Amino acid sequence: VQLQASGGGLVQPGGSLRLSCTSSGGSIFNIRVMGWYRQFPGKEREMVAGITIHGSKSYVEESVKGRFTVSRDYGKNSIHLQMNNLTPEDTAVYSCYAELGQDKLWGQGTQVTVSS
Repeated sequence: VQLQASGGGLVQPGGSLRLSCTSSGGSIFNIRVMGWYRQFPGKEREMVAGITIHGSKSYVEESVKGRFTVSRDYGKNSIHLQMNNLTPEDTAVYSCYAELGQDKLWGQGTQVTVSS
């Protein structure tokens, strides 16, 4: 399974972006959980959101709750992170992950920059 992240870019404060993470090379239904981490310059990577592929459990980190929403799209083998009302403090590299059995797979990061 490989993960491809997309949707990052430059946005003004208050704007929105939608990140997508698409899995390929295997059925998305073999994945247990997919989600997103972000990493600020010089800091450890921190979890942002996650969603189960089976069932309906999702998680959004407290600091972004109400602004970020995670969803899944079976038809596109993807999950999405809808980010609204972005602030400069959301500027980071966002990486998607997938839990497949005992393994945690990573996609490449996508830069999100919030600046006027």
